[in-house]
Amino acid sequence: METLGNGAFKHRSVLVVGGTSGIGAAVAARFAEQAAAVTVAGLQADRYQPPDPQPPGPQVTAVELDLRDGGALEALVGGLSELDVLVNCAGVIRRGGAEYEPEVFRQVLDVNLTGTMRSCVAARDLLAASSDGCIVNVASMLSFFGSPVAPAYSASKGGIVQLTRSLALGFADAGVRVNAVAPGWIHTDLTGALREDPQAEERILSRTPMGRWGRPEDVAGPVLFLASKEAAFITGAVLPVDGGYHAA
Repeated sequence: METLGNGAFKHRSVLVVGGTSGIGAAVAARFAEQAAAVTVAGLQADRYQPPDPQPPGPQVTAVELDLRDGGALEALVGGLSELDVLVNCAGVIRRGGAEYEPEVFRQVLDVNLTGTMRSCVAARDLLAASSDGCIVNVASMLSFFGSPVAPAYSASKGGIVQLTRSLALGFADAGVRVNAVAPGWIHTDLTGALREDPQAEERILSRTPMGRWGRPEDVAGPVLFLASKEAAFITGAVLPVDGGYHAA
């Protein structure tokens, strides 16, 4: 059995939804380093920055996708000849109290939760045809904690945990594993406002035992593990990647 770091995903096909920036882009780069054929899908795909230097395997392909458009998602998946790994990274948050507005609440859930469900269902048959098809969803530490400023984001990420567990049961007979990672405070565009607020940053880092912001690359490694043959008997699991924040 090949181990991670030794071309573990050579000859395997990976789709990263929400892979054009942030955690998703880091995940795509790591799969590419492992010689996988990677497609990243998301908004503003023309701004996607491929790994530098180029990995030894196939180049990463970037595709424009609005996850709210079910037809576009089905067309994307339907255009793939094979698929071994699906990673759902797409996510939005609306700050400043906006998520208390019912329409904004619905929009956030439509991308974060319903979009993930659409993606999983669309990819099921292709994944079932793989020798080890699997899904890795991106939840959040806010899957477990409430947020007074982001009720829609928190609700959507709590839903990701239950969706992951439910699909792990529902897809098991097709041989498709379904797991999730739950990142903590990661240095991405979504956390930019908090990193620029000294009080907010102090509050976050003082509770994080490892004492720093996570990097997108810190999440990519656990995603690759859950998608690898090393995790062949793991399904329905949610792995915190938060520097110990949930344990504090």
